[in-house]
Amino acid sequence: MKAALVIMAAGMGSRYGGSKQVDGIGPDGEILMEYSIYDAIRAGFTKVVFIIKPEMRELVETLCGRHVAGMTAADGSPVEVCYAYQDFSSVPAFYSIPMERTKPFGTGHAVLCARSCVGEPFIVINADDYYGVDAFRVIYEELGRLKAEGEATMVGYRLDKTVSEHGSVTRGVCHVTDGKLDRVVETFKLTVFPDGTIRDVDKNPEGDVYAPDTPVSMNFWGFTPWIFTKLEEYFNAFLRALSTGELKKECLLPSMVGELIEKGELRVSVLHSDAKWFGMTYHEDKDAVAAALRALHDAGVYPPTLHG
Repeated sequence: MKAALVIMAAGMGSRYGGSKQVDGIGPDGEILMEYSIYDAIRAGFTKVVFIIKPEMRELVETLCGRHVAGMTAADGSPVEVCYAYQDFSSVPAFYSIPMERTKPFGTGHAVLCARSCVGEPFIVINADDYYGVDAFRVIYEELGRLKAEGEATMVGYRLDKTVSEHGSVTRGVCHVTDGKLDRVVETFKLTVFPDGTIRDVDKNPEGDVYAPDTPVSMNFWGFTPWIFTKLEEYFNAFLRALSTGELKKECLLPSMVGELIEKGELRVSVLHSDAKWFGMTYHEDKDAVAAALRALHDAGVYPPTLHG
């Protein structure tokens, strides 16, 4: 089965304090998305799509794009590579972008920017997250079972395996019934307290307590190309509802999924992973992530280098 890996790498990395998407952190200077690419290709994926800012093209090509283009997929075909640009040039003509707006329009807009590159079932991931080997295998298999229209899938992670001791995190908290996603709620300030409890302190300093095994979305979604039509409709509605003073509001992929579920237009199967997710939300996370990656190489999960 032909399938695409779509990597959202255009984020500004404001909390991390730099371009965390291109920060070498593996034992041989590997960047985090190289692990996702390696895992996806050995799971069966045949195409890699990088969603980037135009000025990142040369850097991403140098760091991993050209290497990926020389790889062979599991079916024996050359891995296809495509670059999609997330910038204001793709915003519909009916919307006038405020001069003060500098922030991109979010994950929903990012995926829409990849439309011209994707004609097969595909998954969407963040560039700055590590998802685990098995997650790519199970979602590839699930992609093959999806109907062409009205179905999608996602990998859910335990909340306690996705938080940072260095500050609050935003997670899509998932409500699941009989293996299907009911809704996903963007929760913006999930914080680990000294006693180990995880609380949402967005509106209450004491925080509402969340169970450690609460399933959360880490933007690991699986779709068919049908979703692009719905995404375009959702993004256009988002722009029409946007006031001129809302200079940082984003069109979020989980919010679109939730709306389609509520309308009865989309069914989303939830695949579970108990793997330890890790990523670099904060600069202080870097040492822990580097140590975890080195341990995976030492255990034989990955070869000594991903650059060979």
